Amino acid sequence: MEKTAQDIILKPIITEHSMECLREGKYTFKVAKDANKIEIANAVEKLFKGVKVKKVNTISVRGRKKRMGRSEGYTSSWKKAIVTLAEGSKTIEFFDGMI
Repeated sequence: MEKTAQDIILKPIITEHSMECLREGKYTFKVAKDANKIEIANAVEKLFKGVKVKKVNTISVRGRKKRMGRSEGYTSSWKKAIVTLAEGSKTIEFFDGMI
């Protein structure tokens, strides 16, 4: 079954560090755990028209230990992608109001 761009790019990550990286043309997203760098680059270019991806860095984020009273468990692990856009590329409008 073919994955759509919406299945690969799950949501943007908005933190202080990711907002600092916007100045360098780096955008951070939560992505599907089984997505590879090529699929992520194609999904970003498809979702945001006029955007050209230069490179993609991925990080597998381990689940954190959480406690609820006496019981404890782990949050689910997930995958983060930092997408760097090419020099002459258009910016992603969603993030423009946050800078």
